[in-house]
Amino acid sequence: QVQLVESGGGLVQPGGSLRVSCAASGSFLSIGLMRWYRQAPGKERELVASVTSGGITSYADSAKGRFTISRDNAKNTGYLQMSSLSPEDTAVYYCNALIRASRGSLITTSEYYWGQGTQVTVSS
Repeated sequence: QVQLVESGGGLVQPGGSLRVSCAASGSFLSIGLMRWYRQAPGKERELVASVTSGGITSYADSAKGRFTISRDNAKNTGYLQMSSLSPEDTAVYYCNALIRASRGSLITTSEYYWGQGTQVTVSS
């Protein structure tokens, strides 16, 4: 059973920094694209940043220059380093990853998995 578990959320003051992590566990072959989404109260879930298995990154306009997405393939873990945080960044942050797993002899499947989310609150 593949699982994604986020950690590192919490309360931070405006202008502060925080790093959230996403660790994959279970039986799988590889992790492809990893993405971070966020969902603020009353708003739709939005894509914040993504990173390919080769390390190519992309960011939403709201994250450019302030957030850095990265991954450690050896640890099956992704990260989102956030700085210059403002109250508008308050949301539940979710990890999403494309994971390839074996389904039996010579059969593999790739599916997107979601973590349970971690709350980030920016407030003084």
